[in-house]
Amino acid sequence: MTGGSARAAGSARTAGACWAEFGRRLRTLRRAAGLTQLQLGLRVGYHHSAVSKLEAGLREPPGELVRRLDTVLQTGGELAAIVAAPREVPRRAGRSPADPALFAPLPGADTLVGQGAPDPRMWPARLPAEGLVCPLHGTAGCAVPGPDELPALLDGPGPAGGLSPGWGAVAETELLHGLTAVLACLIREAFGHEGRVTAVEGLLRALARWADEVNSAGRLPYGQLRLGAQYAQVAGRLRMERGQIGVAMAWFGHGLRWADAVQDAPARATLLSDMCTLVRLDGDPSLMLGYAQGIGAVDGRRRWTATLSHLYQARGHALAGDAAQCRRHIALARRGFARLDRRDHLEAPWMAGAEGAMRVDSAIGGALRDLAVATGDRTAARRAVDATARSRAQVPLQMRGARLLLTLRLADSWACAGDPGAAVALVSEVLPEAVRSRESMVTAELRGLHSRLTGEWADLPEVREYRERLLAAGE
Repeated sequence: MTGGSARAAGSARTAGACWAEFGRRLRTLRRAAGLTQLQLGLRVGYHHSAVSKLEAGLREPPGELVRRLDTVLQTGGELAAIVAAPREVPRRAGRSPADPALFAPLPGADTLVGQGAPDPRMWPARLPAEGLVCPLHGTAGCAVPGPDELPALLDGPGPAGGLSPGWGAVAETELLHGLTAVLACLIREAFGHEGRVTAVEGLLRALARWADEVNSAGRLPYGQLRLGAQYAQVAGRLRMERGQIGVAMAWFGHGLRWADAVQDAPARATLLSDMCTLVRLDGDPSLMLGYAQGIGAVDGRRRWTATLSHLYQARGHALAGDAAQCRRHIALARRGFARLDRRDHLEAPWMAGAEGAMRVDSAIGGALRDLAVATGDRTAARRAVDATARSRAQVPLQMRGARLLLTLRLADSWACAGDPGAAVALVSEVLPEAVRSRESMVTAELRGLHSRLTGEWADLPEVREYRERLLAAGE
C-alpha cells in the first residue's frame, strides 16, 4: 500500500469510528427519550431508515440533521460536539468533497437516445426559469447560453463513468447554466411529451457521474449537486404523475441527500413537500405529518417554508380526522401566505400572486374535503367547495391537468356536502378526460368521487346516468 493509500485508509477508519460513536450515542439518547426510530424520524423530518443507518454508523449525518437531533432530544449540543471533534482527514485542494455514498446506484432510465433537443422556443434567456434557480448563484439572474452555443445535450449518454459527449468542451459554469435551461424546457414539455421523463432521468444520471468525477478529484461538486436535486425532484414528480410511487420516492430521496450535502434549504423544503404528496396518496397521515413538520424545520426564517408546512400539516390532520388541528394549520397557512415578502417570492415564485393564491386555496380545499370524508362534517365540505371553486377559477386555461384535478375535487366536495346533483353535473364535463388520464392524483380524485356517489346515492337517476357515462368513457 502506498503512503497516500495508507493515509486515506487511516482517515476512512477514523471517520468511521466517529460515525460509529455518533450512532451509539444517538441510540442511547433516543431510547432515554422513550422514542422509537420511527417517532424520532418523524420529529426531525427524516425517514426512520435514515435514523437506523445513523445509529449503525453507516453514514455521515448532515449538519442540519445533527442540529435537529440535538434540539429534539434536548442534548445541549452533545451530538454536534461529537461531529465537530478533531479527527484526521485527508488533505485535498478546494472545498471538502462530498460523501461517496451520495453517488449510489440511481433508479429510472439511463438513455437519452431518440429524445431530441428541447423546443428552442421554450429556451429561457435567464435564470430563474420555471422556478429553477442558478445552481451556483441562486436568484442572481444569470444569463443562459443559447441552445446553439452548447453541445447536443440530448443526443445520447456519455461513456459509463464519464460525461456525456461534448460536455467536457464547455466551461463548468456555462454547462450548469445550460443544463438548468434544458430542465426548464423539459418541465414545460413534460406533460405533453411522454418520453421526457426518460430525458430527465438520462441527463440526471450523466449529471451524477459528473458530480462523482468532481468529488473524486477532491472538490465538492456544489453546483452539480444543487442542480442534481432539482433534476431529481422533476424526475420524481414525473414518475409520481404516472403512478410509479416507488421510483418517485427513490428520486426524492436522492434529491434530499444532495440538497442536504450542499445545505440547499429551498430544495429540501420542496422535496419534502413532494414526499408529503406521495404518502398522502398512500393514506398515511402520521408519515405525512412527519414530512410536513420537516418542511417547517428547514429554516424558521423563511416564511414560505413555514406556510408550506402548515398547508401539508392541515392535510395530514384532515386525513387523521383531527378537525381542530386541521383548522388551526389552515389559519396559520393563510396568515403566513399574507406575510410572504420579496425574498419568499424569489425562492418560491409559485407562491406569489394569483398562482400562489390558487395553490393555497387548492391545498386548503383539499384539506377540508379530506376532513369531510374522515368526519362526515358537511360544514367542512361546504367550505371545501368555496376554497376549491376559488382555486379552480384562477387556473389558466393551458393548465389542463390542474383544472381537471380541481374539477374532480370540487365535484367530490359537493358530494361530501350532500349535493350529488351538483357533483354529477361537474364531473360530467370532464369524465372522458379523467378516465383517459394516467396521472395518479387525477385517478385518486376520480376513485374517491366514485365511491362517494355510488356508496350513498346509487339509486338516484343522475348517479345512474353518471355510471353509464363512466362505462361509455372507459370503452
